[in-house]
Amino acid sequence: MIVVFERFDVPGLSQYSYIVGDGGVVAVIDPKRDIETYLDYADSNGLRIGYVLETHIHADFASGARALAEVSGAELCLSGHDEGEMYRYTFAHRKLRDGDELVLGKLTLRTMHTPGHTPEHISFLLVEPDRNRAPLALFSGDFLFVGSVGRPDLLGEAAKQQLAKALYRSVQNLAALPDGTMVFPGHGAGSLCGAGMAQREQSTLGYERATNPFFKTQTEPAFIDMVLSTVPEFPDYYRRMKELNSMGPPLLNDVPGAARISVKEFEQRQKELNAILLDLRRPEAFGGAHIPGSINIGAGPNLSMWAAWVLPYDRPILLIGDANTDMEAARRALIRVGLDTAIGSLRGGISAWLESGKKQGHVPQISVQELRAILGESSKVTLLDVRSPSEWRGGHIDGAVHISGDDLPKHVAGVPADKPLYVICGSRYRSSIAGAFFLTRAEHS
Repeated sequence: MIVVFERFDVPGLSQYSYIVGDGGVVAVIDPKRDIETYLDYADSNGLRIGYVLETHIHADFASGARALAEVSGAELCLSGHDEGEMYRYTFAHRKLRDGDELVLGKLTLRTMHTPGHTPEHISFLLVEPDRNRAPLALFSGDFLFVGSVGRPDLLGEAAKQQLAKALYRSVQNLAALPDGTMVFPGHGAGSLCGAGMAQREQSTLGYERATNPFFKTQTEPAFIDMVLSTVPEFPDYYRRMKELNSMGPPLLNDVPGAARISVKEFEQRQKELNAILLDLRRPEAFGGAHIPGSINIGAGPNLSMWAAWVLPYDRPILLIGDANTDMEAARRALIRVGLDTAIGSLRGGISAWLESGKKQGHVPQISVQELRAILGESSKVTLLDVRSPSEWRGGHIDGAVHISGDDLPKHVAGVPADKPLYVICGSRYRSSIAGAFFLTRAEHS
């Protein structure tokens, strides 16, 4: 028997997807939106994708399951436990229920209903029948993480108590599985789908029983108190993503935004379409010079998450970079969170704009020492801290105003405009995003 196994990691979103199978037939579990990754892997290894599976209706990224099944000809198999729930799959698929099995050569994937993170959540046990059906691995999605469990508050305040109870029962239902069962979760450390994940990509049930605090909690009330008291901040875009994945993200023939647009046409399109100008450069480069009205979210691992947090979904996007910007990767990062409206990028990057003599904006950046001197007259300035709530609670500058970066779009208007504004975070990345919002406000006032 030749077991096929591969894990695919999306940095920033800390999202894991998997290919698993025996011989030439494989299943893809929880695929991301840019599905070429799986098609290329299958083609280069002589594999046929027989099934496309999903553990639940995702909240943090746009699913590629429907698109991958359509392109590959695989059978799309999703949870059948979504009936009557707030979020339900609304497109054609095979419904999997607790105990259902899928055959992959000499291996079997057995469905387990593991509600709690979401009502419909399922996990997959990988079983080799010749070994007395003892499971080899558990693909646990967002139910069980290394060192943690999934957050139960995605459906709001009214539902979280019941989901926390369901999560407790799902953990208890793992008791019959042996310690040697490998655990392959849907996310790693850095994801907001759970709190306190360990810096490991995989685990075993035995290790989780020994170290995961949610396995050590003996009673249901204690478990519920622990899981609800540790949930991370709730990104607003999760609700949009749940709706998108319930309907099935639009099928894309290619990744939008490949066009390279001249300075003249770029300026025209921005005005005609009221397009978002998304500057993908580093904060210090953006501060030095940028196109007025542009938003700075630096390209790289964090682009998907921050773009989902702060950009509207209903406006076209024009991209700006420089010689170091990987536009292909940036465009893929956008579609992974359902931002499909990229039109194209500025040909020649920011240099072409500056060389054409067009207007430019600047964001002064100061040192810690300079800020300290300025704050000696703090009544004359507004200091805005855009770090996360946990960072703020861990320590902050007296007199600062706190607005978590993911909440900025809702609160920009409430920050006083009659004083000089200084924005801080932990690394310049988030403060540059915030600074661009306030510059845009000033330019339109």
